[in-house]
Amino acid sequence: MNTEPQLKSERKKSCINCGAELTYAPGTDLITCDYCGHKEVIESAGQPFQELELNQYLQQMGAQSHAMEITMLHCDNCGANQHIEENYKSLHCVYCTMPLIVEDAYKDEWILPGAVVPFSFDQAKAHQIFKKWVAGLWWAPNNLQRASLSAENTKGLYIPYWTFDAQLDADYRGERGEHYYVTKTVGSGKNRRTVRERRTRWYPAHGKVDGFVDDTLVGASQQNGGKIPVKIAHWNLKELKTFDTRFLAGYVTEKYTIPLKDGHLMAVDQARQIAASWARRDIGGDTQRVHHIDMRLSEETFKHILLPVYISSYKFNGKRYNFYVNGQTGTIHGSRPYSFWKIFLAILGVLIVLGILVYFYNSTY
Repeated sequence: MNTEPQLKSERKKSCINCGAELTYAPGTDLITCDYCGHKEVIESAGQPFQELELNQYLQQMGAQSHAMEITMLHCDNCGANQHIEENYKSLHCVYCTMPLIVEDAYKDEWILPGAVVPFSFDQAKAHQIFKKWVAGLWWAPNNLQRASLSAENTKGLYIPYWTFDAQLDADYRGERGEHYYVTKTVGSGKNRRTVRERRTRWYPAHGKVDGFVDDTLVGASQQNGGKIPVKIAHWNLKELKTFDTRFLAGYVTEKYTIPLKDGHLMAVDQARQIAASWARRDIGGDTQRVHHIDMRLSEETFKHILLPVYISSYKFNGKRYNFYVNGQTGTIHGSRPYSFWKIFLAILGVLIVLGILVYFYNSTY
């Protein structure tokens, strides 16, 4: 079924009272009017989302049934590709803050997202989290403190991920290690002593493991704009909601640049690691060696999902620093500059104090 006409009408949803465009209210299932306060429920939020059968997409069949045309803007400065909703007013790159030229917008297609974790708090709270973090930084330049006062530098971004489900079956060969201890004497003369030394007996092991691998998460974006830090890249996927374009209203959405085929290869690598972990658990003993795994995946499905992040960008001495806040959990992480003069003056102050102490010590004695 072609869903494109409905999706276009949802993107242009206007307030029935004043005609202003509605935006998503973080932490709710509502779109609201910032002018008159009118609210509408996103009815699809509670509906189950669909897992797509993987093989037909890898064979480039069936993709059109879940494709959607979107408007994209490309940042020439950092290379980020961003989808801007009609009611998103700022036309600056969410990664590097450089202006985006609306006349350069182009049409593209993507596999329609199946689910989204909506933002759970608004830009103002994200900015407060960022300010608190900046205030706790030692040796930060004063310019960074001033930059953090501008909420305009904090923007919401939905980033794309692939998730994969599969039934995993694997045969393994390896060894089970069991520890034992021997007592031996080391050293000589006065240094002669008795110690216990741990050793391991190895026994051959083989077997079969199987289970369901649920929601293997693979990042679907790779470009020069920036990389989401691992420290904040943890979301509760139990809070995924059926995708609806109204969740995007007021935010930037990044289009995936890692195709489904490559994302699947990454998921297979993760599945192999899971199979090895299951094999070690099955082998038992004190320690294990896994020499070979023959892994098979079946009943494979996937979905394209969007996950929320707030980004703040700051330039210092010609270098760009990005700061990231998880839009669901509030976890923050980022790179940061250091002030040479603050560090220099601190070291100078310490040397002066030490010099004074040495002077008085010498004067006393």
